[in-house]
Amino acid sequence: MFDTPLKPAPVRIEAETPADAAAVEALVLAAFGPGRFAKTAERLRERAGVAAAFVARDGERVIGSVRLWRIAVGETPALFLGPIAVASDSRKAGLGADLVQACIDHAARVGLDILLVGDMGYFERFGFAIALDVQLPGPADRARVLWRGEDSPTGLVRPVR
Repeated sequence: MFDTPLKPAPVRIEAETPADAAAVEALVLAAFGPGRFAKTAERLRERAGVAAAFVARDGERVIGSVRLWRIAVGETPALFLGPIAVASDSRKAGLGADLVQACIDHAARVGLDILLVGDMGYFERFGFAIALDVQLPGPADRARVLWRGEDSPTGLVRPVR
C-alpha cells in the first residue's frame, strides 16, 4: 500500500491572541517600515482602542494581520480598519482580501460601518467609497479616505478608547 502525502492545512483566519503580538508587529514593520509612525492613520490608531483583530495562520505561523479600531466620525460610531499586513512570501494568495472580509463580517455583526485610508482600486470591490465629508485629524490624501456603510458621515474622526 502506498502512503498518501498529507495535504497541508489550509490558511486560517482567526482572532488575534495576545501571544500573536510580536509576530503581528514584525509583519507590520516588514510591510510598512518605521515610516508608518509618521502617518495620520497611525497617530489615530495609537489613541484608539482595538475593537477586533484577526490573523492569517499557516499552521502555527502568523502570515497576515489586520485590526479594527474604535473611532467616531463626528457623532457616528465606527470602526477604523488597518493596517493590513501579509508576509512577503504569502502575498498574491488573496489573504489581504480574506482579512478585509473578516473585518467586514465583524462590523456587520456589531452593527458598525468602516473607515479606512487606502487604495480605492483595491477596496471598491468590498463596497467602499470615497468619504468626501470625513476629516482625519492630520494630513491625508482625500481620495484615499474610504467609507463602507449606509451613509457617509460628516465630521472629524476621533479615537474612542
